[in-house]
Amino acid sequence: MGEVELSCRAYVKMYLHACLYPRCSINGLLLSSSSAGGTVCVTDCVPLLHSHLPLALTTQLALTQVDVWCSQTQQRIVGYYQANACVSDNSPTPCALKIADKISEQFDDAIMLMLDGSKMSSECRVPPIVMYERKDSRWTLKDKHMIMLRQWEETRAIATQMLESGDHTLLVDFDSHLDDITSDWTNQKLNTKIAELASPANGNI
Repeated sequence: MGEVELSCRAYVKMYLHACLYPRCSINGLLLSSSSAGGTVCVTDCVPLLHSHLPLALTTQLALTQVDVWCSQTQQRIVGYYQANACVSDNSPTPCALKIADKISEQFDDAIMLMLDGSKMSSECRVPPIVMYERKDSRWTLKDKHMIMLRQWEETRAIATQMLESGDHTLLVDFDSHLDDITSDWTNQKLNTKIAELASPANGNI
């Protein structure tokens, strides 16, 4: 497995998801619209749950709907992310491993990303993430030098700005969608906001 590249959009949405539910475990799916050989380019993510993560029925429903949406938008599910309720714990839970295993059955180079709650601050100089890849039927830590987030300072500034302005409340995860089916779990409004902020910084999300 080669390098993994995270887009500004993917990182900001994961960060805001965790900030929106600071006392909860949260999770979601990593998506790619790129077929670059040797590199997994995570171009977007879908926030899933902020309560009862091990609930298999809800997770399966979400996976099915996201898979259908991906097929309609020329994307694919390439990984999984999670942040644990305990900020000092960034270890994959049995739930994380189970969902990541399921994704790896469909995508050989699937990745699992754990957000490090203890490092999620506006002063953080490196992305607060721990990444795993599947090797020999096991999930193992991936070399940090193989993880890229282009123009990290600009991405971090956008995430901080959106949090401080209250724009993180625009984020809709699948849990919220099930409570109100008119809520858009694809987060088009939030995507547009991130694109507007990212445009002058790097012209590319």
